[in-house]
Amino acid sequence: MQLLLTGATGFLGFRTLEKLIDLPSVSRIVATGRNLLAYRTIEHPKVSYRLGNLEDKEFVQTLAEGADVIINTASLSSPWGKRSDFEKANLQTQNNLLEAAKKNKVSRFIYISSPGIYYNGDDRLGVKESDPLPKKFVNQYARTKFEAEQMLQRSQLPYITLRPRALVGRGDSIIMPRLIRAFDEGRLRIIGDGKNIVDLTAVENVVDAIILSLSAGGESLHNAYNITNGKPVNLWDNISKVLAALDRHLGAKKVPFFIANNFAKILELKSRLTHQQEPTLTQYGVGTLAKSFTLDISKAQNLLGYSPKVSTEAAIDEFVNWYRHHEKL
Repeated sequence: MQLLLTGATGFLGFRTLEKLIDLPSVSRIVATGRNLLAYRTIEHPKVSYRLGNLEDKEFVQTLAEGADVIINTASLSSPWGKRSDFEKANLQTQNNLLEAAKKNKVSRFIYISSPGIYYNGDDRLGVKESDPLPKKFVNQYARTKFEAEQMLQRSQLPYITLRPRALVGRGDSIIMPRLIRAFDEGRLRIIGDGKNIVDLTAVENVVDAIILSLSAGGESLHNAYNITNGKPVNLWDNISKVLAALDRHLGAKKVPFFIANNFAKILELKSRLTHQQEPTLTQYGVGTLAKSFTLDISKAQNLLGYSPKVSTEAAIDEFVNWYRHHEKL
């Protein structure tokens, strides 16, 4: 089996690549990413790195030559940004990959989407893939991820879409590092009552779901799946554990949700009016820190045979041990 893996130098992409090279069924992997970082590249006879822009249709066509399966983990993932930037990064690239997949007769397309498409600003527990989506998506990221899913559905290619929630583990450059940075800059406070329950997902479990998707057949195809650890946890307890393990201690001071949310509205308005970069606090950010949000993974368990093996505690320990040596990166 020959694979094209996009986003191979990102958090999930790199961890996926580490596992793919050990599969006897995989003979060749074309890996592409934004930049080739020393700590996120692998020298292996199965792996061929190609650095380039997925918005370039001709480049993508050459990437897909000979591929049996495309795994698309690449995306612009941010709660803030220009509509056009998200459409280029998440929709134009998806279109290019789908066209290349058809031209090269790719037998399967695995797409990494986001449960951010479910977010509506309220507490939500046990969200299923079939539950109604909000009338308006929370941000451009969620909108374009959903539209990319729809593009894949219309393509008539055999596909599986995964919606993993809040990845944690070695190599995380998004969730925990941002919280640590906010703490170090004196900006991190418990928002709300600090009792909100969420899913934190070991990145290793998401990689397992991707590997299952390579061979899943029958009714498991042409479906989207929630992927989590299956055991919701208290968000702030786990943030405190991470900080304490890194010799940082979160105080008990809390900020009411409505105050934080209104402050975020003001910052967002200021950023829009002055065309500044992402505000230090967004309404989506406030919501993810204050609201309970969990997913139902029974569909993945029943159709994909997915079974989370790595606990949240183990994933946090893995992240902490890695971060101690890579804090400056």
